[in-house]
Amino acid sequence: MSSRPSSDRDVPVDPGAEVASEQSHATRDVLRAPRPRPGGRPARVLAAIALGGGLGSVARHLIGEAVPAQAGHFPWATFLINVSGCFALGLLMVYVLDVWPPSRYIRPFFGVGLLGGYTTFSTFTVEILRLAQRGAWTVADSYALGSLAAGLAAVWCGMALARRTAGIPVRGKEPR
Repeated sequence: MSSRPSSDRDVPVDPGAEVASEQSHATRDVLRAPRPRPGGRPARVLAAIALGGGLGSVARHLIGEAVPAQAGHFPWATFLINVSGCFALGLLMVYVLDVWPPSRYIRPFFGVGLLGGYTTFSTFTVEILRLAQRGAWTVADSYALGSLAAGLAAVWCGMALARRTAGIPVRGKEPR
């Protein structure tokens, strides 16, 4: 059991939580992220999120129009949107945390904005509810479980592809 370093005591986390002595750089980055300066640039970060969110929402709408849903049938558009968004998030996680130089706007634009506007948990849950209300339990169950499994697999594949293209060894394997 290790105690929190004194420099991290003012971080808003559960005071009873244990902090490992050796943190990944992603965790360290979050815990030691620079505090925003009063009068800083929050408007620019919000603009990056808004721009990304608008673009992601338009992309989602266009895919939804190209692959229309039919009542009682598998909602392919939302499934494809969410799985491809998971894949993109896997790519983004590796590139933002391990490859690209730090940037104030990359994560807000791509992660929160673009992928947040593109993917849709709310539509996913409403579609499951509607399928269940129509008595299409097999479709609802396969959609829910298939989305979860495919989403997790897509994140893993995105991370693996990003690591391979960036020359970062996949955890547990030595580089060739």
